[in-house]
Amino acid sequence: MPTVTQRWRESPQGKSSQDRPAEAALATGALARRLGVAPTTLRTWERRYGIGPSRRVQGRHRRWSAEDVARMERMCRLTAQGVTPAEAARLAMAEETAEKETAEKETAEKETAEKETAEKETAAKETAEAEKEAAPAPQLRSPGGFRDLPLGQVWPESRGLARSAVRLDASAVQAQLHSAVDTYGVVVAWEQIIAPTLHAVGRKWASADESYVEVEHLLSWHVSTTLRTTATPPTDQRPPVLLACMPGEQHSLPIEALWAALAERGLPTRMFGAAVPVEALESAARRIGPCAVVLWSQSRDTADLTAVRTLLTLGWGVRGARSHPLALLAGPGWTSTPPEPGAGRLTGLASALALLESLFRTVTS
Repeated sequence: MPTVTQRWRESPQGKSSQDRPAEAALATGALARRLGVAPTTLRTWERRYGIGPSRRVQGRHRRWSAEDVARMERMCRLTAQGVTPAEAARLAMAEETAEKETAEKETAEKETAEKETAEKETAAKETAEAEKEAAPAPQLRSPGGFRDLPLGQVWPESRGLARSAVRLDASAVQAQLHSAVDTYGVVVAWEQIIAPTLHAVGRKWASADESYVEVEHLLSWHVSTTLRTTATPPTDQRPPVLLACMPGEQHSLPIEALWAALAERGLPTRMFGAAVPVEALESAARRIGPCAVVLWSQSRDTADLTAVRTLLTLGWGVRGARSHPLALLAGPGWTSTPPEPGAGRLTGLASALALLESLFRTVTS
């Protein structure tokens, strides 16, 4: 007759019971069939070793829960391995206790970890909100202090003008420009104060990815305003000097400075400003009959000698006494162009003013 151990080893339950899903509580007979043992064996084990169902309902048959079934499976497995029933019962209940403790510990650790994570997330959120509330208001982009400008050795007035321009202090810029012109005159104010500051701002703009564009624009606008209001040009009938920038040339401040210097000396001018088309220059020259035409070019791209040659061919007046304009080329754009017969070169505001004053004396003598 097969023993309990043999019947357990031969039963499907004895082969594997780890992955079976949870089932409803079993009666003793059902459990005995599942384990491959006699119901009396289960009762004997319970009586002798205290290994039985964990719960009993008064007046009803024993009911074995999933945990009870797992415990009895462990005991049967141990007895099948040759362990005595008493020792098997002890080990099965100890293993169950250890598993419960491990499960409880894992659950507690998981709950603790989840609680700590939630607390950390809450703390991080509160910290971020506090930092956001405490953070200073975003500052407008600043190009830096005036000391960042490559001014070099300049007059104190130039440094003061640069400081005000970098701060975008329009009223201070305007006041300093007017003070410089009133104190030193147009030529000295331009060459010693205004031009060095403009050049420094322009170089900084070119090397700083647009970070000084607002400084350059504000300073340029106020320089232009100051130059235009410095003096009132005369209204006499002497042939004037025609001042214009070459077609496509937008940089007009230097020729505006020449206009202001001529007006300050009481010499007649006609200012046409930036980017004057060749056709407009021809028409203005024929209508005005200037004693000289000054053409400004800041870059090589606008230094067009064809336009100069066209102007040099113009003439006006009665036959036998026709006049031709004196073309004077000004600005760094002409530096790389070859000399043009009949056209002079101007280098600097002071020398340009001296040459034009000499020209007027010749014309009026």
